[in-house]
Amino acid sequence: MIHLHITDEISRLRAVVLGRADSNGPVPKLEDAYDPKSAEHIAAGTYPKDEDMVKEMDAVAKVFEKYDVKVYRPDKIVDYNQIFSRDIAFVIDDKFIKANILEDRSREIDALHHVIEQIDASKIIEFPEDAHIEGGDVMPWGDYIFVGTYYGDDYSQYITARTNMKAVRHLQTLFPHKKVKSFNLRKSNTVAKDNALHLDCCFQPLGKGKCIIHKEGFLENDEYEWLLDFFGKENCFHITKEEMYEMNSNVFSISPEVIISEKNFSRLNSWLRSQGFTVEEVPYAEISKQEGLLRCTTMPLVRDPR
Repeated sequence: MIHLHITDEISRLRAVVLGRADSNGPVPKLEDAYDPKSAEHIAAGTYPKDEDMVKEMDAVAKVFEKYDVKVYRPDKIVDYNQIFSRDIAFVIDDKFIKANILEDRSREIDALHHVIEQIDASKIIEFPEDAHIEGGDVMPWGDYIFVGTYYGDDYSQYITARTNMKAVRHLQTLFPHKKVKSFNLRKSNTVAKDNALHLDCCFQPLGKGKCIIHKEGFLENDEYEWLLDFFGKENCFHITKEEMYEMNSNVFSISPEVIISEKNFSRLNSWLRSQGFTVEEVPYAEISKQEGLLRCTTMPLVRDPR
C-alpha cells in the first residue's frame, strides 16, 4: 500500500510519479496545440524530440535516486503525451484527487493503474464533471491550499484556463479545515509570455520561508500583494517576463533545503545558493517548450510529516 501524505510543497520527498517521454507521437498540428508556447515551437519547427526529452527526464530520475526517493512511472501508451503527470492528479493530505483535464488527455490516468491500485479506494476522489481542475494550479501549504484559477465570464474561451471557480469551491467542501485561497491568473491563448498556464507557472513556495513569484502573472494586484505579505517581500524572488516564459518558477523541492532546477536558470540558481539551498541542476529546456517544467512533470505521493 502507498500511504499518501502531502501537506506542502517542500517536506522531504519519499515517493513521486515522474512522467515519461518515450512515445509522444508525431508533432501535433498547430490547431491541436494546448498552449501558446507549444504552438510557437510547432510553427518554428523546434518542437522537442522524444529522445531529447527522455534524456532530460532520466536526469531527474537520477536525482531522485540520489536522494532515495521511490519513483513511479506511468505505463507506456504509444503515441501519447504522458510527460506532465502533475496535470492528471494530485495529493492533498492523504487524498488522491483525479483531475478533470482536457478530454483529449483522459487516457493518461489509466496508465497509473499500478499506482492507484496501491491506494486505499476510500481516499480516491473524483471531481464533478463541470468542476475543472489540474494539479499545476493546486498547492497545499500547511493550513492553506493555494489555487490558480480564472474568474472571467469568458473562461470557456481560453484553452489555457484549466481550473474554474466551481473546482475551487469543491476543494473547500472537501477540505473544510483548510483555507482555500484562489488567485486570478493572466491567460492568453496566443502569446506565451502573457500566459500563466497554471499557478506554478508564476509562483512557487520554497523552503526557508522563500518563494518565487512573477507579478504580471496575477490579474488582481491585491492577491499578488497578499502573497508578498504572507511570505515577506524580502523572501520573494521576482522573476521577469522572460524568466517566467522559460518557466523559472516551475522548479521542484525534494526537501526544505534541496531544489531541482533547470541548469540554464543562472540568476535564480545563484540566488537559491546564496539563500543556503542545495541546487540540483538538470537539463530541461526541451521539455519547457511545451509550457511545463519540473513541477509539471512530477506528482508527489508521499512527503515526510513536518
